[in-house]
Amino acid sequence: MIARRLCVVLLQKNQNQVIYSLKYVHYSLKYRNLSKLSVVFLQNVSHIGAKMKDINLVVATVTERVIARSKETRTVYLSNLKDDFGQKPVRGKLDCSNLAHGFAACSKSDKDTLRLMDASNIAIVTAYNDMLSAHQPYHDYPEKIKHALRQVGCTAQVAGGVPAMCDGITQGRPGMDLSLLSRDIIAQGTAIALSHQMFDGVLALGICDKIVPGLLIGILSFGYLPAIFLPSGPMESGLSNKKKREIRQLYAEGKVDRSQLLKAESESYHSRGTCTFYGTANSNQILLEALGLQLPGSSFFNPDSPMRDILTVEACQQLVRITAMGSDYRPIGIVVDEKSIVNAIVALLASGGSTNHTMHLVVIARAAGIIIDWNDISDLSLVIPLLAKIYPNGEADVNHFHAAGGTGFLFGELLRAGYLHPDATTVWGESFKDYCVEPKLKDGNLHWDKTPTKPLDRSVLSGVDQPFESEGGIRLLEGDFGRAIIKTSAVERRHQKIKAPAIVIERQEDLTTLFELGHLDRDCVVVVRYQGPKALGMPELHKLTSILGVQQDKGYQVALMTDGRMSGASGKVPAAIHLVPEAADGGLLARICDGDVILLDALEGTLNIVGDIRAIMSRDPARPMWIDQRGCGRELFKVNRDNIGDAECGASFLF
Repeated sequence: MIARRLCVVLLQKNQNQVIYSLKYVHYSLKYRNLSKLSVVFLQNVSHIGAKMKDINLVVATVTERVIARSKETRTVYLSNLKDDFGQKPVRGKLDCSNLAHGFAACSKSDKDTLRLMDASNIAIVTAYNDMLSAHQPYHDYPEKIKHALRQVGCTAQVAGGVPAMCDGITQGRPGMDLSLLSRDIIAQGTAIALSHQMFDGVLALGICDKIVPGLLIGILSFGYLPAIFLPSGPMESGLSNKKKREIRQLYAEGKVDRSQLLKAESESYHSRGTCTFYGTANSNQILLEALGLQLPGSSFFNPDSPMRDILTVEACQQLVRITAMGSDYRPIGIVVDEKSIVNAIVALLASGGSTNHTMHLVVIARAAGIIIDWNDISDLSLVIPLLAKIYPNGEADVNHFHAAGGTGFLFGELLRAGYLHPDATTVWGESFKDYCVEPKLKDGNLHWDKTPTKPLDRSVLSGVDQPFESEGGIRLLEGDFGRAIIKTSAVERRHQKIKAPAIVIERQEDLTTLFELGHLDRDCVVVVRYQGPKALGMPELHKLTSILGVQQDKGYQVALMTDGRMSGASGKVPAAIHLVPEAADGGLLARICDGDVILLDALEGTLNIVGDIRAIMSRDPARPMWIDQRGCGRELFKVNRDNIGDAECGASFLF
């Protein structure tokens, strides 16, 4: 790890002296005729190995590495995409019975349009439910979408719905064990929705943690279809994040009662819309824009703002402009390529985004035939500056981030410094270089203005010349225990290196007991094992944050190490998470005991045991006493856990 960091730093510092060229990558495809999809292939694939002018050398190097590593799998994906496009049924050639079933419930006018066969029919795949605040606004989106498309002579149908669960509701409960597993179920549900093959494009309605990655993975299996994601927007700002954190810690210390805690939580999460902190849900939104799958600057308008409905109409009508029935065909399998995936990683790092995407992006990329790993993310993190301070990395929420300049300013700075690929394909504009804009209403009409070249609030956003940190917010840890991820953007530098004895637990609730008994009143590394994908399905452990935060505030050096997750809300306590190999696979994690000394060093990127590792490895691995995956539906997911990959492979049972 140290050698890799040194190479990256040297490469960065000597960028102007290095003559850099990429090997030409040629994808061999056999064409019977030059179909519209073939033309798109030629335009987007033939130049992929060209010299990356004005791109940061480390970004270019990682991109080249991803292209080379993915050559075979991407070639197969693109070949399959072309075959699927050529073999998909055309509505005009469907058996009359198939077509009649397909539009039986449509209005007469929509049936007439569908019979003409010369207008786009758009699939709506929705994660609507009215329990999740972020998804409740989607209730009336289908009718809004249909109305917007009828205005341009097209139609839409709700192709299917997918489940949407909330980690905030299931936190610390049995249902959390199903959370990460739901991503792949959503991908499968999306594929089922699109399997009717009545459609020319996809509008995806989803916001939160596993929902957006699941929708995206599923749609990529129909890569010949263009797709646009429709955000619903964040709720308006409520109780400040600082105050909310204080109340949570006071409750953990027993200084406020449950009614005061509930009041504070209700004032924080108080209306429809996405939660306003910068967790996975809002990281999803920035990544969708960085991938070019959402309209620029559209993520963070509140659900009831006039702009929200106007952007929804614009997105619907933009989608029909880029279907194969028009002259500007942009299938999702072409939009999501190696450059756009690297752009997404860079945007994640520069904004201090969710650690969950160290798994989600791996599987999203794999769904498009692209192979990335934690080395790619870590190497980019060494040179990508941190430009945003959004809670838990700061005190501002996403509404403040949006007002301060938002994604347009963030992307503009990253493009100016050569950290993003400006020529990446997008669903709007000519390419990603056009995404440094923000939508404005002028006389009731939508206009696109250039975003400010300076941040409007430097406590929230900063330029590349004066970043909050010179490196990104996510790092790779390697050593005796294997490999793990740590989010450093919210952790003070003085807390990023800890050497302390282990306190080993296997259930979240055990930490509360130890805390109440005073057993945590010392320097320690809390080890929570058997939380990995194969053991439990990898639940979030964010409920531990308040207790560990209290101990840190008392002056103790504390850290967390786990094969579970800590979510996009990972905060000020250093946490080595997503550890592979997980305890269920054996290895050192399954063998350590209370008192074994652990050295976590995020500055050097290491995670080691201090002591005789051979003696420790000679111990029999501990067996969890609690594993009983029954109740709350968990028994139905045994086949998923038995076939799931590790965290670095995306914790997926699909690939």
